[in-house]
Amino acid sequence: MKLLRYGPPGQEKPGILQGEQRFDVAAFGEDYNEAFFAGDGLRRLAEFVRANTGRLPEVAATERLGPPVARPSKIVCVGLNYSDHAHEMGLPTPAEPVVFLKATSALAGPFDEIVLPKNSLKTDWEVELAVVVGRRAAYVAEAEALAYVAGYLLHNDVSERAFQLERGGTWDKGKGCDTFAPMGPVLATPDEIGDVHNLRLWLTVNGQPKQDGCTANLIFNVPFIVAYVSQFMTLLPGDVISTGTPAGVGMGLRPPQYLRPGDVVELGIDGLGAARQVVRAHAG
Repeated sequence: MKLLRYGPPGQEKPGILQGEQRFDVAAFGEDYNEAFFAGDGLRRLAEFVRANTGRLPEVAATERLGPPVARPSKIVCVGLNYSDHAHEMGLPTPAEPVVFLKATSALAGPFDEIVLPKNSLKTDWEVELAVVVGRRAAYVAEAEALAYVAGYLLHNDVSERAFQLERGGTWDKGKGCDTFAPMGPVLATPDEIGDVHNLRLWLTVNGQPKQDGCTANLIFNVPFIVAYVSQFMTLLPGDVISTGTPAGVGMGLRPPQYLRPGDVVELGIDGLGAARQVVRAHAG
């Protein structure tokens, strides 16, 4: 299945994507949140859809899409997980995953605006494959890790580099600003995408290609990441783990290039759809 959520921010309703058509499944009675995933929601939703084939209301193409998961308990990110990206950042290939957290208040829809925070000078883009956790995971073995995955989605790990690297402390300062975690358009269950380690991911700015990579080049693959993170924190159903970005970020260009008001960022991953975000300045 491919799950989506639609409607105004904070009022999203659950839906699904079948082919090119979007259907409302609000009658199922649950949002795509921790309780849904913990309660075998994917199986129950599939049964509901089969039982109501031909009767589900269609969702208009004009409806806003929200993030495919309701606000998770946490968004965990892995940095420097492609060797070409580590190289462009002038950093060594990590011996273990670099892990940081992104504020859940940064969550946004796939076509929502990216709002430059106050005093931003170096806001950057990062196309990433994100994993959605399907059940409670603590001290998971790598060989069993994929059994804990509910699905995958597209994530733009928007980053303010000056906040991240020049203001002291951890990376989190540059990662959690409002609108800095646009996700979607869909959450695709594993059966929808085939080999998760052979997906093309790409990003353009104003129509100019910036990133073009493949998940085959992950330093630490999906099962390793899920198992690794679960050694340090309990992952709850609906949590998101973003797996890192390939080369081509703005900071890695010579000279560096950062987002400005009016810029248009477009990105996509095989099987997970495409997103488009227009950049604007903070109104305050």
